[in-house]
Amino acid sequence: MLTVFSTAKPFHGHSGIIQWNALKSWTLLHSDVEVILFGDEDGAAETCRDLGIRHEPKVCRNENGTKYLNYIFDRAHEISRHKFLCYANCDIMLASDFRTALELTSRTYSEFLIIGRRWDTNITEPWDFGQANWDHQLRSLALRRGKQNGPKWVDYFCFSRDLYYRKMPPFLIGRHGWDPWLTWFARKNKVRLIDASRMVVAVHQNHDYDYLRQGTASLHAHAEVLYNLSLGSDRACQYYTVDAATDKLLRGHLSPNRLAWLGPIKSRVTLGSYRIWFSFLNVTRPIRQRLGLRGQFLANKS
Repeated sequence: MLTVFSTAKPFHGHSGIIQWNALKSWTLLHSDVEVILFGDEDGAAETCRDLGIRHEPKVCRNENGTKYLNYIFDRAHEISRHKFLCYANCDIMLASDFRTALELTSRTYSEFLIIGRRWDTNITEPWDFGQANWDHQLRSLALRRGKQNGPKWVDYFCFSRDLYYRKMPPFLIGRHGWDPWLTWFARKNKVRLIDASRMVVAVHQNHDYDYLRQGTASLHAHAEVLYNLSLGSDRACQYYTVDAATDKLLRGHLSPNRLAWLGPIKSRVTLGSYRIWFSFLNVTRPIRQRLGLRGQFLANKS
């Protein structure tokens, strides 16, 4: 039915807990689901053995040790056994509502990309998967105490098998720029883009971002972001979010999104307004400092 693949950070501390939670949740999506973890980070091999999932330690990296996403996507295509693939960040927990979304979509379309907004949720301990209703409990926690992030915060991409094979630029993972490209590429090639945000509660387990400031790769983060942004053949691809979806999953059925064409325009306007606002803050900083006003206070008021 489905192959879910990803790559992880070292399995240390809280990162180890939430990554284990995510991987375990994927193994329970279906009796025949296949899960593949790429990379040789500390604890990866042991975790794969513990969960009974496939481990691919080899990953192509740049000179700073940052992984190439296109290698992971292409290799997953070559070694997976299922018709549908899903790349998910390794802090995202998925449950039965995701499987239902895939079943509904695949009955209607042969080619598609399913994406959705994530739910930021505080989870600090190993999840109790021994509960018969563990997925209901997870969904309930996210809806009660979590927060659904905005339309550009997409952390899973479920797609028909051949959509990206040998077509993706050599993006670097963990840097901005590649996720909107995936969405844009589907639309550019007239593949149905499905927004599952209303149906799928994709639980992003909140964590800190200290790892971005550690290691050799952190010294080159800005340059690697610029590198990723330079790869898009069309600069407009950076404005593609869930708002560009051709279809939405609502109440257990697919509904056409007649405003899909407005999605990139809305994203462009929103980003432009942010740039104007922060430019204003920069220009007025000396005056605000003399008056005792703080930019953070003004930003919060906006």
